[in-house]
Formats: sequence, structure tokens, C-alpha cells
Amino acid sequence: MKTRYFILSAALCSVTGLGLTSCDNEKFLDVKAYDVVDPAASYESKENAKRALNGVYDMVFPNGSYDGDWGFKPNLFTGCHPTIDTQATGWDKNWNVQAWNANSDELLKGWKHVYAAICRANDFLDKLKDYPEDVIDVKMKKDLEGEGRALRGFFYHWLATTFGRVPMLATGENFLNTPMKAKAENYAVMWDFIIEDFKAAADLLDWKPFDNEYGRCTKGMALAFLGDAYMWKAYRLTEGANGIQGTGVAPTTANECYQLAAECFKKILDSNTYQLNPSFTTLWDPASAWGPEAIWVEQLDEGSNWGKWDNLTSNLMLKWYTACPENGGWGSLYLSWEWYSCYEKGDKRRQGSCYTGAVPQIDPNNPAYDPQYEGWYEPAIYGVNPYLQEVLGKGGSGTTTKQFHFNNGEWAPSIWSSKMWRTASADYKSWGDGHWSPTPIYWKRLPNVMLDYAECLFRLNGGDDATAWAQLDKLRERAFGKLEAGKEGDLTSKYLPYYNSYADWVGRVDGSDENGGVFHKTRTEYPLPFGSNDDLRKPAKEYYTAYAAQKGFSSPVWKVAVNTERRKEFNCEWCLRPDMQKSGFMADHVATNYPKRDVVDLKDVPWTNRDYDYNDLKMDMPIPMDEIMKNPLCEQNEAYRD
Repeated sequence: MKTRYFILSAALCSVTGLGLTSCDNEKFLDVKAYDVVDPAASYESKENAKRALNGVYDMVFPNGSYDGDWGFKPNLFTGCHPTIDTQATGWDKNWNVQAWNANSDELLKGWKHVYAAICRANDFLDKLKDYPEDVIDVKMKKDLEGEGRALRGFFYHWLATTFGRVPMLATGENFLNTPMKAKAENYAVMWDFIIEDFKAAADLLDWKPFDNEYGRCTKGMALAFLGDAYMWKAYRLTEGANGIQGTGVAPTTANECYQLAAECFKKILDSNTYQLNPSFTTLWDPASAWGPEAIWVEQLDEGSNWGKWDNLTSNLMLKWYTACPENGGWGSLYLSWEWYSCYEKGDKRRQGSCYTGAVPQIDPNNPAYDPQYEGWYEPAIYGVNPYLQEVLGKGGSGTTTKQFHFNNGEWAPSIWSSKMWRTASADYKSWGDGHWSPTPIYWKRLPNVMLDYAECLFRLNGGDDATAWAQLDKLRERAFGKLEAGKEGDLTSKYLPYYNSYADWVGRVDGSDENGGVFHKTRTEYPLPFGSNDDLRKPAKEYYTAYAAQKGFSSPVWKVAVNTERRKEFNCEWCLRPDMQKSGFMADHVATNYPKRDVVDLKDVPWTNRDYDYNDLKMDMPIPMDEIMKNPLCEQNEAYRD
């Protein structure tokens, strides 16, 4: 949406920003072009009515007044790092070892950011009912209400999946007229509130976005989050209740919740509104913006503008957070070797998700090669970012990235995410006029729905459901390149041009360097060549039955299958920890995939040194201390009361 900075009816929340707690920032309405505007102006035209809602949409994006890193911090730290599949160094390392606490700055910033958004949504919805019919017709009013409720549900969903029970501000409430508020009475009451928002939004909205403006909430977005919310309520009624269940309103049993969730997901699948991208490896390319499987996406792309340090096109500078430090990165994101080793030979999702350092031990020709990786050597991502044609580690043969772990303040695995460090260098031409990183942050895409649907069916049918296994097989067909077969030419024509234009912009020439990187000014083949590896794929049920037994999981095979597919599909996508938590798989995942070890020399050993005891209660993050002090009715979560 091009009008993300035009905020109108949210003006009333400018006084809310002076309240006692979550909206306590007087810069609440600092926007690029406007100061506080009389809310009465909202009623003057259809355009103003639409723009009024933009004040809520604005909070989907990074916002310097609250949290300039929203979308990465706290989202990655709370949504991925606790799984240990993603890791960090420096002060960020606490997010890998359950050492976060109520004073963690990222939690407070996220809390403020989201409650600011909720206050805006509440104000918008409160005013919407008074809009004259001669200004906006019934259809438009339905669309605006649906979007407003979907957005409020989205922000509450993040709070509820991150902190557990939280205070629930309803339409018309803010922290000025309601300066103190207790948490929701119980989990069921809280999730019922969120369910009602998404249910209403799903009824009000269409499959296509209002005015064909991609970026707006749709029926598909509302249904995807509604099904997710039903699953969370089921989890809180059973294994995730933590002694505070409550019944709320119907549904009141876990089975009823899973049945309703399955119905939501089936509506999405039966609508044929969304399709899997033929290639997983292209999902984070500029040409994939709002592709066929995107259901709800935060698209960080300001057209084709290049920015400088004093003129950033996005507050969120993902390339520095996620790049290899020897190539200019800052060290907030690494991927574990345990995650790397969970893939099967031929699964293209690993190539489309990461790059590794040039570690000699993973070269199959090396006599010291670790048999855990036998046959999995992938030269395309071995020691190089193939998209940008940049060798990882500029230090030549002695670079520390040629080790399983290197020391960046603390030991970190030599693997970097290609989902966010792909289209913009953190090294070459980056420190002057190279600021452009067109990155999608996927909140919901079709595979989320497919795997959630499969989980619901497994639960409802005792773990043996052919339709559920078929969802996994469809996803795995794409993972092994089956959907690319016969489309290689079309895919190349669509996705290759950006990389050739990038090579031209940085002055790339044909040749190679001493580290083995091969560079091309103009390429004729996509960096990860298209084509099918489907002959290497086993049926999901067959493969995961053997895998679960070999690894020694305590969970049923279906749960291992669904959540291992989530690990392969959603690394660095914020939903990984919440999805595994609501599935009741986190404890088994940590115990089995990251057993406690006492590793002495990490540089020569791939495995993570987990030396802490996992506590499932800590998956509900602590309420920020700032909130506890200002709102004494909001009690601290159980695991953080000492």
C-alpha cells in the first residue's frame, strides 16, 4: 500500500499516547507528512475513510517511535531463537538459552508497538459505526470493519502467542480511559476474543483484497489466523493450560476446536485462491512479491528506491542482521547444524534457505568427513552466497568461516539465512548508496495452512489420516522440485533478471577469485538451477516412520512429521516456535534434536552445546517489567515470578 503514512482517524490515540502504560509514547503519531488531524475529517470522503484505516496498517511495518526493528526484533527472537534452530551471539545469545527476562528490551518494544496498534484499531472501529451512509456505503463499511478487526486480531494473536494471557482492550478502550487492566480471566476467554475478531473478519471480507490493493487483509488471511486461533485455544484447554484453563464460550473442548480449525483451513484450500509457488528457492526474490502462496505478508519494499544512511527506504536493515560477519553482517542470526542435518538429500528447501561456510569436514572427499552428512554436499551454497556471487569470508584460506563454528564474541555456527540476506549485499557498495533490501516477511503462506490442516486431521482421526499425509506429500513434492519440472524456462525468465541487473550494478565481471568463487557478469541460469529431484523423495509416512524411530522421539510419528516439515519450511519465519508450541512438540524437539552436551572444541564440531535444562513454561515470555510497574493489575507469568 502506497499510503502507509497517511494517518487520520487514529488521531484520537495521540492523547492515548500520554496514558500510563502500553501506549506511553508521545510520538505516537509522528508521521512523515502530517501532525494531528481533526478526527471529524475522517467523515468527509470515501478516501479519508480508507486513509483512516491506514493508521492501523502503518503499525504492521517497522515504526521508529516504538520499535524500528519490528518484523525482526522481537519477532525472530521470540518466534525462532527458542527453538535453537536459529542462533545469535552477543547480548542476543540469551534468546537461545532461555535466559531472556522481564527486562529484555526487545519484549518491551514489541509490547508497546503492538498495544499502540491495538489502540489505533480500537479507535478506528469505535468511530466506524458512526460513519454516515452518504460517505461510505454498506459494502465499503463491511470491508473497513473486516480489515480493522482482522488487524486487531493479528496484533492480539502475536501478544497471545508470545506472552500467554494478556490484558484485552476492547473497542473504544485505550490506556487513557482504561489506565489499568488485568489480564484476560483465563486462556479460553482471551482466545475467544481473538476468535471473534477473526470470525467476524472472515464473514465480512472477500477473497480478493478491497480495491485490489494487495497488502490489505482478506478472507483468506482471516480464516488462516482463525484456524490458528482455534488450535491455540485447544492447546490451552489441554497440555498448554498451565493450570489456568477456564471454559470461555463454545467451543469448550479441544476436539471441537480442532474440528472448527480444520473447517477454516479446508475453506482456504477448497477456494483455490492460493497455490504453491512452483519453486521454494524463489520465495524471497523480488519477483516473488505477493506470489500465489502469500496469504499475509509484510512486504519491505519501497519500489526500486535505493537509500543512504540518511535516507533509508526501510527502517529494517535485514541484510546486516543476517549476513556473514566477515561480509559485513552483525551477528543476530545463524542457523544450526542440527537444523541443517534434518534435511534429506534432494530437498531444495535447504539450498533455498541458507549458505554455509566452506567447512572442510563437510566435503565428502575429505577423509574426516562426518558421515551424518554423507551425500549431502551442495557446492551451490558451500562457502558462497550464490545469489550475489559473494564468497563467504574474505580472509582467504585462514578465514574462521571455514569451521563448523567460528567465534563472533561467542561461538556461532557457520550457516547464514538466505531468506533475508539474498538480494542486497552487506559488503559490496553497501556502506554508501547500497541500501535496498526488498524482503517479504511471511506471516501466513499456504504451507502454514497445509500443515495446520494436517495436524488437525491427525488429531481428529487418531493419527492415521490419508488426507493429512497427502498434505505433507504435496508440500514435499514442491520441496524436491517436482513442480519445477517443465517450467524451467519460464522460471528462469521470471527470476533471473534481477540477479543479472545486480551483477551489472556492482560491476561484476566474468572470472574467479582465490577462494574459489566463480563470478559472471551475465548468467543464463538461475543461481540454484531449476529441475526435479523427485526421484529421491520418499512418501512422507514411510520416511517419517523411519526417521522418528531412528531419532528416538517420544511424540507420535505424525507429530514428528508435521513439526519436522515446519522446521524445514519455516526457519526464520517467526511462526516456528509458536507452531511447535501449540502442537505440544517443543520439549520433545529440544530434548531429541538438541540433547545436552559438553562440547569442548566447537570450531571442529557441528553440534550445539546445550547446557541448560529446558522449561516449557518459559515459552510464554515474561510480561515486560515496565508494564508490571505501571499496571499492577497485570500479574507476571508463572515462570518469571521469582
